[in-house]
Amino acid sequence: MPTLPHTHSCFVCGESNAHGLNLRFTTDGHSVQTRFTPRAEHIGFKGVTHGGILATVLDEIMVWAVAASTRRFAFCAELTVRFQQPAQPGLELIASAELTANRRDRIFEAKADLRDAAGRIIATASGKYLPIPAAEVPAMLTELVGDTSQLGPGIPPTP
Repeated sequence: MPTLPHTHSCFVCGESNAHGLNLRFTTDGHSVQTRFTPRAEHIGFKGVTHGGILATVLDEIMVWAVAASTRRFAFCAELTVRFQQPAQPGLELIASAELTANRRDRIFEAKADLRDAAGRIIATASGKYLPIPAAEVPAMLTELVGDTSQLGPGIPPTP
């Protein structure tokens, strides 16, 4: 599966963000996946990964699911997360997301889940995303690292 581009500064995917998660996302053209191993500094209560970190990963993967499916970048307008069981730091998690609705290119809806290595659901999420105005996209592209060609005509290829 092709790897999607990432950024320099993003907390989730930024390669130059020393405090970030440095995740990479892949796509089959329909869904997006990533693997994530929470670290000790990501805990809330002892031995439990902070829910805000998990929600952040779920939001980010849905943003990329929107981009991979619609060829548009979007910002989160609404995020709903349901935590089903705690995630322990040091154990790998697998996140996946897909676009569930495109409301006339004005609102995009997506769903995601986060599972442990045994396939047990840690958390699920749904979100609504608003497209980023076309005039703002060129500035965003300067921040991207990697090939954007798999994202299609709505997002110009990187030079």
